[in-house]
Amino acid sequence: MSKKFLFPLLLAASVTPVWASGYRFGSQSVSAQANADANSAEAADASAQFFNPAALSKLSGSQYQLGGTLVVPQMSYQDRGSTRFTGTPTGGTTPSGFAPDHAIVPTFYLSRALNADLTWGLGVYVPYAAKLNYGSTWQGRYALKSIELASLAINPSVAWKFAPHQSLGFGLTAEYMKAKLSQAVDVPGSIAALAAAGVGGAVVSAIQAQGGNPAVLASAQDAHAQIKGDGWGYGFNLGYLVDLSDSTRFGLAYRSPISHTLKGDTIWDFSTVTTDPIVNQFLQNSSHKINSDGRVKLMTPETVSANVFSQLNATWAAMADVTWTRNSRLQDLHIEFPGSQLGDEVIRQRWRDTFRVSVGANYRLNERTVLKGGVALDQSPVRSSELTHPALPDGDRTWLSAGLSYKLDAASSVDLAYSYVQFDQVEGNYSNDCSPLSTGCTGNGETTKGLYKTRLQLLGVSYNRKF
Repeated sequence: MSKKFLFPLLLAASVTPVWASGYRFGSQSVSAQANADANSAEAADASAQFFNPAALSKLSGSQYQLGGTLVVPQMSYQDRGSTRFTGTPTGGTTPSGFAPDHAIVPTFYLSRALNADLTWGLGVYVPYAAKLNYGSTWQGRYALKSIELASLAINPSVAWKFAPHQSLGFGLTAEYMKAKLSQAVDVPGSIAALAAAGVGGAVVSAIQAQGGNPAVLASAQDAHAQIKGDGWGYGFNLGYLVDLSDSTRFGLAYRSPISHTLKGDTIWDFSTVTTDPIVNQFLQNSSHKINSDGRVKLMTPETVSANVFSQLNATWAAMADVTWTRNSRLQDLHIEFPGSQLGDEVIRQRWRDTFRVSVGANYRLNERTVLKGGVALDQSPVRSSELTHPALPDGDRTWLSAGLSYKLDAASSVDLAYSYVQFDQVEGNYSNDCSPLSTGCTGNGETTKGLYKTRLQLLGVSYNRKF
């Protein structure tokens, strides 16, 4: 798939705030969203293949689903004493509007029964996404000014009905990911630290020797850094589905980890540190922060799910899902600067494995309309306030979801879903271990300390068509 085709989908994804566990974006199916993703064993439509490729065996003929989710986040931050590496306050302003006002994220699924035993499917969806822009003046700017993470997965699958009541599924995933991160560089703090260490005079003399005006150091401002990169990764998923009775089925599913190496470039901007270009260039050269390549290696976590669906009677159905995510795959993130003298910048994460538990129910109102609802509890992978980085101020969350499926005619239907997601408020007290004067590593040595509050509303709609 060409990047020209990918761009509009990634543009939609890149304005989406993180809201599922970790960086995983949580609405890959509108019909599932209405049940808080508890309906993985229902096999209601073509989107079921995302949760379990074996569910394709329950779909007849050919059909597709085209969906979209509107995400409306509300986030706030209250600083509680962020400091520079020198121990002095960072100063700055309290950020507002740092999450997007809204986002629309698309999904597409296709399935086709090849014969009585084999069914083929294709899914195109957003697995991970984030966008936060705190601005250049907020108290935590030395940890992060902004982050954008966009991804797109292409996931063909096949299901094989190997026995009258049992099916296996297998899928391959090609996952494109791009990321961009920016932060301030603590030049004022570095100048103050050098002066306190008794080497300020040497700095002044060096600047004068190059024809610069050292007096402008007294009003020095932050420099700025940006790193961006992209890349492809590949993985697979497996599924098993069994009919325990005519009305009840049970499923198991596995989605593999995917290794990514995001390659791009790093830009250091010292041009506005002072009003003297000679001084700015001296400060940049002294810090060894030159423009270079950028690289980040990461591995997305695997998931294991178990789920059940039961049609209790002609009116009511009940369902549940338990998903384990091996978020401990994501430990420290090392941002590398190939071709420069800089050591890695390290973002400490050290995530823990998590569980997500959801339950749901369907109520058939009439021949055309099925009402849906669900509740989910979703653990955060972040272990503590000391590991809460502004890129992911994540907390445990509770989902409340409702929706409906409405049959337009014998071949088509629409799904509507609404979800309210409440995050536990999060205390952040994240410190970078590397000061800007250190050698062998890159960082600002800052401590970002504050209170984050997050809640989200999601409205999804999808169209299903059999052909």
